[in-house]
This record gives sequence, structure tokens and C-alpha cells, in this order.
Amino acid sequence: MNIAIVGTGYVGLVSGACFAEAGATVTCIDVDQNKIERLKAGIIPIYEPGLDELVHKNVKAGRLIFTTSLADVINDQEIVFSAVGTPPDEDGSADLKYVLQVAKTIGENLNKYVVVVTKSTVPVGTAEKVRHAIQEELDRRGADVRFDVASNPEFLKEGNAIKDFMSPDRVVIGVESEKAKTLLARLYKPFLIKDFRVIFMDIPSAEMTKYAANSMLATRISFMNDIANLCEKVGADVNMVRAGIGSDTRIGRKFLYAGCGYGGSCFPKDVKALIKTADDNGYSMEVLKAVERVNERQKGILYRKLKAAYASEGLKGKTIAIWGLAFKPETDDMRESTALITINKLLAEKCTIRVYDPIAMDECKRRMGDAVVYCKDKYDATLNADALLLLTEWKEFRLPSWDVVKKAMRKAIVIDGRNIFDKEELESAGFEYYCIGK
Repeated sequence: MNIAIVGTGYVGLVSGACFAEAGATVTCIDVDQNKIERLKAGIIPIYEPGLDELVHKNVKAGRLIFTTSLADVINDQEIVFSAVGTPPDEDGSADLKYVLQVAKTIGENLNKYVVVVTKSTVPVGTAEKVRHAIQEELDRRGADVRFDVASNPEFLKEGNAIKDFMSPDRVVIGVESEKAKTLLARLYKPFLIKDFRVIFMDIPSAEMTKYAANSMLATRISFMNDIANLCEKVGADVNMVRAGIGSDTRIGRKFLYAGCGYGGSCFPKDVKALIKTADDNGYSMEVLKAVERVNERQKGILYRKLKAAYASEGLKGKTIAIWGLAFKPETDDMRESTALITINKLLAEKCTIRVYDPIAMDECKRRMGDAVVYCKDKYDATLNADALLLLTEWKEFRLPSWDVVKKAMRKAIVIDGRNIFDKEELESAGFEYYCIGK
């Protein structure tokens, strides 16, 4: 099967490599000539465990091809996925200009039947806009060419995307014709041979499913952070509360961990977009507006705890160590990360900030320049520090030598934004220890 994927960002590149691994011939297209040349040279623009090996393998096998021209390859394809970016506008809505540009290019060049599938996260009603944009260009050319549109939202977790794609717990596809349904079922069958977990539905429902899923997960996170903050006030332990409610099968244990807020490329953007979609349709998503407010407040919690710890003398001139910059482990993605907010608040206090992250150091340099000190490892970051802040729960941070850390630090204060350390262990080692929800 010949398929094309427009956009070689996170979703497009992972999808292309995985479809190629299943045996499809995949052409990945991007308007960024430099990115395409680098991909051809084997240089992967994002960090995702296992992705570089998968790309190299399938390029060598001839199943994964990179180009800058959709027009040149459109009529060799059975399915074209649109996986271009949908950045948020200032009002929170998803910017569809790249999605619609892809549709326009398809309409300008299409001469045979194809299924056009939106894989980008887009608001309800986008498929109709895509259909209109394609048909408008076909009509302008006087071309009588049949095509179908479909919606196939992605549910990939950064850091685990290859496994998520190759063994999905479900695939959601919105279609409106049997022909499109048959083609997409055939494409996904290799991933679901033993248990065909493709959920076919109408297109608006598929578009809504993506936003609803991410918004539900964001809601669980903000709810637990709210509970954690109240636990601190009343003397309860959020970890025990989590164990108690998570054992209820109606609730479950996932996404009930208190921390210093969610970030990344999906949750913040999708919550905002769903709120905006509701507003545009005369409905107010009150729960999600609260979710967003709680999360924005939570991102400042480590700064507030640090400020309280130094209430008598202030933070000016203090050296602060930060472990973790990415919004979550196993990625270099710092979009909407708590680290960015925390660092900016500390810079405003005239602090010296020493940072270390196993993967995201280059990304931090791109965003922050020389505003912080980049350290060679986690211990180097603690040198002469007046406090250590844990922001990302990378595995290598879980069992440090606290003796080494204490000797390196000027004052033994640890503020744990992900609740991964043992309070009794640190306090017995002579640290002041603060976490979330205790």
C-alpha cells in the first residue's frame, strides 16, 4: 500500500516510520528543505526512544521516502495523512492554516481517488473545511475527481510512541464511506491482527474524541493537584489518598499522581482549544476552565515552596539546582514545561540557576540561552546550591547518593515536584524536604 504523510514533526515521523515497518511504502513530505535533507542523511529532528533505528531501517529498505513536494507524489498514493502543526492562536483556538494549505495543494494536483485523513489534532468541523478546500480547487480546475475525507486522531505518548503505535489500545477513525473504511481497516490490520480494536465512527465524533481524551487526563491531573494542596492544609497524605481512591475500579490508578503541573505539546493546547470550541458554540466548559486555572497555579508551586523556605532572608543571590527540564521523562520536549516557568521566576529573583536534564539540555539552551548554568550531571548541578528542585522524574534521579548531594550543596534543602523521594530517608540524612500533598 502506498501512503503519504504530510508533516515530519512528532506525529508524522513516528507514524511514517511505523507504517513503513508494517510494510507500507510511505512518503513523508515537509516544506522544510533543510529538515528533509537532514532526514535523508539520517539526522532525526526529535528525541523519541527507538525512532532513529526505525527510520534508518526503513529508509534502507526503501519503504520510507522523504521529499518536499506533495504535488509530485499525490497521484501515486491511496491514502494521504495530514499531520501538520495546529499551533494555538492567541484566543486558544487551533490554527488550521497549515491543514488547509495541505488540502489546497491536494485539490490543485489530484487526478485519482484518494482518502485524505487528518491526523493532526483539530477542532470538530475541520474535515468539512478540508473537504471544501479540496473541492474548491478541483472545481477551479474543472476536474471531476472523487475523494474521501476521514479523521484519525493520534494518541501517542511522548517517550513511548513507538510501542503505542505498534500495539495500540485502540485506533479511532471517523469515516463517511465504505471505501474509505475498507482502505483504512486494511492499513491498520497489521497492528491489530489478534484483536482488531479499530473504532469506526462519524467524523465529528472522531475529531471530538481526541480533545475529550486529553481533557479528561488533564482533568484528573488538576483534580489530584487540587486534592494534594488541600491535603497539605489539613494534614493528610495525598499518596495514601491516591491509593485509596485508585483502588476503586470506577476510578482506577492512572493519572492520579500529584505534582507540579502538566505541560507538553498536547494537554495545554487541547484543553484551550476545547474551551474555545465550546465558547464559539455558545457553551461554557466550566470544568475545563477550572482545570486550566489549577494547572497554571500548580506550575508555580515549587517556586512558592522555595520562597517560603527562605522567607526570612529572600532568594536574591541564592544558587538553585534544578533536576529535569523536559515536561516529562523520555523526551526533550519543553513546551509548556514547569521548568520554564520556575526558571523565569527564579531569574526574576536574581538567583543563579544550575540545571541538568539527561536529554533536554540542548532544547533548554535554544530557549534560555546563557541565562542558566548547564551542568555535566546531576551532582554537578548541586554544587554550592542553596536548594535542589526536582521537576522531571527521570529514572536516573530516583536513587542518587544523598551523601554526595549533601556535601556538594551549601544548604541541604530538597523540593520534590514529583513525589519520588522518601521523606524519612532525606530527613534522616539531614535534609529539609518538601514535596506535593504532604
